Amino acid sequence: MKNFKKIVFLFCLLISFISNGQISAEHLTCEMTENPLAVIQNQPRLSWQLVSKEFYASQIGYQILVSSSEENLKMDNGDIWNSGRVNSEKNLQITYSGTPLKSETKYFWKVKVWNQKGKASNWSKTASFRMSPLASDLNPVWIGAITKADSHLPEGRNYHTATFNRQKKDALINASDSLSRRSIMLRKPFEVKKEIKEAVVYISGLGHYELTINGKKIGNSEFAPLWTDYDKTVNFNTYELTAKELQNGENVIGVLLGNGMYNTLAERYSKFYVSFGPPTLFFKMKVIYKDGSEDIIKSDESWKYSKSPITYNSIFGGEDYNANLEQKGWNNKDFNDSTWKKVIVQEAPKGVLRAQTTTPVTVQKRYDVKEAKELKPNFYIFNMGQNLSGFATIKVKGKKGQTVRIWVGESLNEDGTVSQGKTGKPYYYDYTLKGEGIEEWQPKFSFYGYQYVQIENINYKKMKDENLPTLLDLKSNFIYNSAGEAGTFESSNDIFNKTHLLINNAIKSNFQSVFTDCPQREKLGWLEEIHLNGPGLLFNYNLESFIPATMQNIEDSQRDNGLIPTIVPEYVVFGGDFTDSPEWGVTGVILPWMYYEYYGDASLIEKYYPVMKKYVDYLGTKATNHIVSHGLGDWYDYGTHAAGYSKNSPIALSATSHYFYGASLVAKASKLLNKSEDIAKYEKLTSDIKNAFNKEFFNSETKQYGTSSQFSNAVPIFMDIVEPEYKSAVMQNLLADIKAKGDRLTTGDVGNRYLFQALARNGENELMYKMNNHYDAPGYGFQIKFGLTTLTEQWDPRKGNSWNHFMMGQIEEWFYQSLAGIVPDEKNPGFKHFFIQPEIVGDMTFVKATYQSIYGKIASAWEKKDGKLILKVEIPSNTSATIKLPVSTKGSEIKVNGKTTKNLRLGSGKYTIECKI
Repeated sequence: MKNFKKIVFLFCLLISFISNGQISAEHLTCEMTENPLAVIQNQPRLSWQLVSKEFYASQIGYQILVSSSEENLKMDNGDIWNSGRVNSEKNLQITYSGTPLKSETKYFWKVKVWNQKGKASNWSKTASFRMSPLASDLNPVWIGAITKADSHLPEGRNYHTATFNRQKKDALINASDSLSRRSIMLRKPFEVKKEIKEAVVYISGLGHYELTINGKKIGNSEFAPLWTDYDKTVNFNTYELTAKELQNGENVIGVLLGNGMYNTLAERYSKFYVSFGPPTLFFKMKVIYKDGSEDIIKSDESWKYSKSPITYNSIFGGEDYNANLEQKGWNNKDFNDSTWKKVIVQEAPKGVLRAQTTTPVTVQKRYDVKEAKELKPNFYIFNMGQNLSGFATIKVKGKKGQTVRIWVGESLNEDGTVSQGKTGKPYYYDYTLKGEGIEEWQPKFSFYGYQYVQIENINYKKMKDENLPTLLDLKSNFIYNSAGEAGTFESSNDIFNKTHLLINNAIKSNFQSVFTDCPQREKLGWLEEIHLNGPGLLFNYNLESFIPATMQNIEDSQRDNGLIPTIVPEYVVFGGDFTDSPEWGVTGVILPWMYYEYYGDASLIEKYYPVMKKYVDYLGTKATNHIVSHGLGDWYDYGTHAAGYSKNSPIALSATSHYFYGASLVAKASKLLNKSEDIAKYEKLTSDIKNAFNKEFFNSETKQYGTSSQFSNAVPIFMDIVEPEYKSAVMQNLLADIKAKGDRLTTGDVGNRYLFQALARNGENELMYKMNNHYDAPGYGFQIKFGLTTLTEQWDPRKGNSWNHFMMGQIEEWFYQSLAGIVPDEKNPGFKHFFIQPEIVGDMTFVKATYQSIYGKIASAWEKKDGKLILKVEIPSNTSATIKLPVSTKGSEIKVNGKTTKNLRLGSGKYTIECKI
């Protein structure tokens, strides 16, 4: 028996030894997405991460098999592509090079790799991708209740409420309950008579839709499809159906349509009024049977419709639901639809029908009531504990015809009631009971930013007044994009930890179809916050598929003259600087570069190079002697003045610096793409703008720029506009101004990033700590002290409108890159090689952060303990990192995993690095 146990022990030890020496390919993606259902590239790119417990693990070769079926792949039959062994360390963005791929077809693939010792891995798990249909395959027919012509909806880009034509507004109000605005239900029965191999749905319901098959919702999206400029692009979604969702015999497709941004309403609150047409549906389902035959079910004249119980729905104004109008079983078989009407074939939207290739908006979290307060009899205010974007779910019991009105808001009035004065009013939900036991309801086509819920004329929990409905339960649904989180941050500093939560709750609230400014009064995609918060966004969230969708929206919105407007999609034209501001438009130039830096993928630079170039050329047409003088400048800069246009710094300085920034990136792009004719042109333009900027704004006597403000001096330092011989003097002047202001900032939405990074990248992290480690305004600590749960539009929440903005959240870049020290290497984009160079500041005793890079998990955690600095680092396989310690190591012993060393360029693995402080 003892010998048997010994043999088992030795066998297990051998297996452990073998496995520790192995490498595996995991997290397989196609076009940066796991098992995508809508690949639009003819030659998609395949990637994987390498996992190994070995140190310095790397790849020297790979083999990819792509098959037409899982069965073929199991037999190692790459009937579509067998790459053979390819000697390469590359494991990301491998271009497919097999048999031409067919549209609407699913493929299966796997990979094996060889490590640095020449040992082969096992085959990876099976992954898949589905090719999206071509436009000719879809041949879309759009259906609904009324034609665009008969709806009499106003067309064109309409201005905001203050300037909107009264006649058009009246037309919208009059149409609010007509078929031009009404939520409708559409149904289509179909037969399944054979055994199904697969069934795939392609659908676009505008503005938004909910799809059911046999009464069950398909997918988990809220507000699908994602918002676009519907005159340029219309997204459709793709779903694979399982055998559980289809049944032999009769099946029923049910679709519920709502307005969304496609068709905004004038009744109640609206930020603007725009209509691309009445609610409309495109649908196609391909059912392939095991005998090889197929059926196509599509939107056509054979469908029927009826008005839904949703009697009002507006993305800005709220939603009403009358449960007495429900038609039980409408989206199931055996329903009598004889009273339903035949659909109308509608005019198609103008935009190109494109597959939605990025992640949907979903319900991510749910909150219970934190505190319930009865202001007066049967009048309740519910604190849900978290400001968020979303909607409430109610459970009620009462008599038929009773109505529960739900008001939501992110703050309270002095009398304790919900306030909407600064966030857009009136916004509410009405639910009319059918009087059949416990009724549960939540909106489908509207959301708002709120923390508090107000409900009048109800009993709560227990019935006190039999003439009132009883609210049995209330929940708050936090909705945001399902891209997933990439990073974590924690430190010994309570202000910084809470700031991280504040900012990310605001980011999530505004991480919808696009990155919005706020989830209540505007819901618009103001562009500047994307690039100014870009590194923080990229460290915190998986944006591999979201940024390409953003760039498509930017391309769609670019005017013929090259202008990229401040908001994208441009549903409303505000005009003047609120349409054309360089700090906003330059996002179209900066974003492809950030994508390349963090994901090692130059495809956006290549695809959108014409957009980038055209925008810089546009700014050139607005320049006089290379000085651009229009725009919003350092929006919301801080001071005693009212927030808005830049007051502390010249608008021309801001605009011209961003013209320089854009031109320099186009010059850089022309080099990367080998655009020989453009290299000299844009390098010269960059130099000319720099010279003009310094001539116009630099005072050689005072060694200051512009008005000597923090923004004026920080921007040329960050952008490397200042001549090297003057940089130190300009930096000292910047530091002196910060000190004179009591270690407080005076920058705004645009300037914060440049100020923070001018300090961080020039050895002034101790000052960054002082500027942000306090509970005063301007500062994050003041908001924490104020009791907020999201970042607000202004440093003093009492002065601003929105309590849910992330535009001032630029400190996230400092948390990850400076405090934790995870720094990308410009020469090795995508974190193929990177730096770990944390900063020890103030009285901080530890910082720890992780980042899920495209190569795998990067971790950096340091602590001060017993006179030592202990730094724990994790480096993914097939990458390397250079460690730069934040203390002087001259004459000090450095230990890596217990061994003394001077070599701090490390390959993959987990390391503990120690040295004396």
